[in-house]
Amino acid sequence: MSEFIIDVKNLDKQYMKQKAVSDATFQIKEGMITGLIGPNGAGKTTIMKMLGGLVLPTKGSIKIYGANDENGLAHARSRMSFMIETPYAKEKLTARENLEKQRLQKGIPDKKRIDEVLEMVGLSDTGKKAVKNFSLGMRQRLGIANALMTKPEIMVLDEPVNGLDPEGIVEIRELLLKLNREEHITILISSHILSELSLLCTDYLFINHGKILQAISAEELKKQCHEYYHINTDNNSLATAILQEKLGVTEIEVERDGSIRLYEQLDNIYKVSKTLFENGVVPLKLNMNEANLEQYYINMVGEENGKHNKGDELSDKKR
Repeated sequence: MSEFIIDVKNLDKQYMKQKAVSDATFQIKEGMITGLIGPNGAGKTTIMKMLGGLVLPTKGSIKIYGANDENGLAHARSRMSFMIETPYAKEKLTARENLEKQRLQKGIPDKKRIDEVLEMVGLSDTGKKAVKNFSLGMRQRLGIANALMTKPEIMVLDEPVNGLDPEGIVEIRELLLKLNREEHITILISSHILSELSLLCTDYLFINHGKILQAISAEELKKQCHEYYHINTDNNSLATAILQEKLGVTEIEVERDGSIRLYEQLDNIYKVSKTLFENGVVPLKLNMNEANLEQYYINMVGEENGKHNKGDELSDKKR
């Protein structure tokens, strides 16, 4: 069997004249927490619905646990659970009563499973409290409890921290980490709160305009987002040449505005400044920076939007 438990290739979804997903290809390994990152309308929810069989792809293939035929996918999806959009619950019922209804509907014989999942998500002490009196964070945890009833091996969660206060976000993050580590559940999660994903995910999928722009591990992303000095001088071209010649630096980049990113000599900024000044260049700005997930994402999507807009302009010219 492949090392990938989810293997998606060249996936498209067309709604009338609008293409929601375009040629999406990605893989997910067992035991990982993968963040699906993209703006509203990027295609995140559509991809999750296609994984769950709620929406049929226009073309392309989905393979889950090695199966890609109709019967095989149905069996594979029985090992998964999905929380897409707002979790459903009867407002007048308690958490336990809601889960009992779900247990009967899903044909789960073990009544003890309700107690197990309520304990997992921290709702075992809600007693007779009706869902209508739950906070948003409690509702999200109830949605996750419902998704856990079938003992899934994979969970697909669409914006589970959307709208939560900081305390609620931390609670959901810690819960998902616990489920991944202790229950060995593989998780695919989308969220707009990128700072939270950076504390949770082992892998990332960046999506924009329905296209997967990049698949990258957290470890590789950390390398891409390492510390650097942002330098601006009265002559950046000369400054770059001086740093390369006098200090022998090789890890250096010139940004679009002409300013410099220096990835070396981070502990010797006095030496850097002194070398520039002694060679006729005046440092105007020297700041330590560390690119984070949000900045990485913004840069990537910004470049993609530029290409996208340029493509639109070219299409207009052709017309």
